[in-house]
Amino acid sequence: MAVAQALIPVFLVIALGALLKRTLLREPHVWEGLERLTFYVLFPALLVTTTATADLARVPVAGIALPLMTSILLVSAVLLIARPSLERAIALKGPAFTSVFQGATRWNTYVALAVAGALLGADGIALASVAIVAMVPLLNVVNVLVLARYAAERAPDGRTMAVQVLRNPLIWSCVVGMTLNVSGLPLPKIAVTFGEILGRGSLAIGLLVVGAGTVLEELHKPSAPVALSGALKLFLMPALAIAIGYAIGLTGPALAIVAIASSVPSAPGSYVLARQMGGDAPLLAHILTVETVAALATIPIALAGAAWLGP
Repeated sequence: MAVAQALIPVFLVIALGALLKRTLLREPHVWEGLERLTFYVLFPALLVTTTATADLARVPVAGIALPLMTSILLVSAVLLIARPSLERAIALKGPAFTSVFQGATRWNTYVALAVAGALLGADGIALASVAIVAMVPLLNVVNVLVLARYAAERAPDGRTMAVQVLRNPLIWSCVVGMTLNVSGLPLPKIAVTFGEILGRGSLAIGLLVVGAGTVLEELHKPSAPVALSGALKLFLMPALAIAIGYAIGLTGPALAIVAIASSVPSAPGSYVLARQMGGDAPLLAHILTVETVAALATIPIALAGAAWLGP
């Protein structure tokens, strides 16, 4: 029930975005402005506030981080190694490959926090904060590099790719948040509240933007890229993360957080990143919507597997 309560509102907001794009807010420049607002202001505020205020002293940081980061790298390696074969088999070229890659590797922080809080309360939020610290910098570096390399018609040189990474506001947000956390400096309550308000805004606007980019007419059509991305994200990623977590001794709430963080659908921010860097945004919107619906069934499966292995 908690999983459904977290996911159904997310899907409804995506659907509302699709409706608004076709009725009240039809002008493309409106959605372009919202994309930039989310990418450069709202989501960075969420990342800074969450990572800066996370209580990392009472949770198994390494135990949670290792399976999540390893599973990301393994799925990334699978896709990169298989890319030439996928291009020949299903015409998965350039921008489309980057969208499949983002859909298969990134995670929806909002859904993870909602499910963790609903199932485990304050301890779940603290554990999920470790997942944020571990996954967000890695995912943004990897995905920005993949977009810089494959979204453009010609591969950029190393300097251009490095600039793309360094200019990414999401990476800098994690760096700033972790620096504040590690420094131990007290944060003014006003600053924290300010960041929290902006961060909450990133959820609704980010999901609305995803819905606005969704091609509703194609949702019912079978698509090999969508199926591939969803299978890797919703089945392979959690299977790897849970297995690695169990192998290193995680049990109980810590293993449940690994299951949640690895099995949630991909992030709304990935759509904005695709728009900003030349990925196939309509394909990614399709992937995000399908994954969100499918996750209603797959997240409980991942949690059941984790509970069976490490009660």
